[in-house]
Amino acid sequence: MRLTNLADYAVVVMTAAARAPSRRCSAAELAAETGVPAPTAAKLTGILARAGLLESARGVMGGVQLGRDAASISIADIVEAVDGPIAIAQCLHGDTDCGLEANCAVRPHWPLINTRVRDALADVTLAAILAAEPVREIA
Repeated sequence: MRLTNLADYAVVVMTAAARAPSRRCSAAELAAETGVPAPTAAKLTGILARAGLLESARGVMGGVQLGRDAASISIADIVEAVDGPIAIAQCLHGDTDCGLEANCAVRPHWPLINTRVRDALADVTLAAILAAEPVREIA
């Protein structure tokens, strides 16, 4: 299982925003801090703000900041905001274009597997990531 690049970048952007939760920063600042391309950071801040994970304000003092406490934002929240519901097999998306569908003994078990994967991502919060990373100075 691999995250899309966009979901991966979203986790990076959200982690950067969580390092200084009371600071408003622009998408350009987040891009510079993280190395995420500026257009991608701008796109992600919009997506994450619409999902309520970031708060956005316009104007001279505008920018984005965390929409809620880092301890209440999970990796699953971020991934689902960008990619939609986590579904590790195509048949969980409702896509039944599979040559094995008629005889698949695993299909009934994918929901349990998917739930466990989603739960694992839901158990990791931005606060946990910050607690586990080396301390860095933020300009």
